[in-house]
Amino acid sequence: MAAGQQYQLKRTVVLVGMMGSGKTAIGRALAAALDVPFMDSDAAIEEAAAASIAEIFARDGEKFFRKREAEVLRRLLSGPPGIVSTGGGAFLAEANRDAIAQMGVAVWLDADLEILWERVRHKDTRPLLRTADPKATLTGIFEERAPIYALAGLRIDVKETASIEQTTLSVLRRLASRPDILETK
Repeated sequence: MAAGQQYQLKRTVVLVGMMGSGKTAIGRALAAALDVPFMDSDAAIEEAAAASIAEIFARDGEKFFRKREAEVLRRLLSGPPGIVSTGGGAFLAEANRDAIAQMGVAVWLDADLEILWERVRHKDTRPLLRTADPKATLTGIFEERAPIYALAGLRIDVKETASIEQTTLSVLRRLASRPDILETK
């Protein structure tokens, strides 16, 4: 991808994957590179609820949260093409996967378990990891979710040594290989 390359995004790109895989950081960088809106589904949920994800989980439970998440995701997909970063569990729901496939494209940021653990172990903003053994919990979530994330339309291997810019370039190259998603001018 050449510097100053011009692009036209034809479908919304929805970044999916585990907590800590880089969905928000890569999403922001990708949106900036493509000059399209960046939307974070968790931030949109927090804004609508005037509460953090952790507070919503504690107050209303995961089932309530997942319902709001599906509503927000559909709303974000209904707008002009952009980049959407989802929460780690959003892609698990078949209805969400169907909506993404119909109105956009899912890109799985596939990071291995050790990369994920290094990125999330010092954060207290992950309600699902508030357990006696957070690494074991993360491992269980990883093993359960990876086969579902593999259903995404596109997959990017997240390398431990790759910078945000390098990973974003990998995503751009992958998207550019699909003219139905990203047209280069």
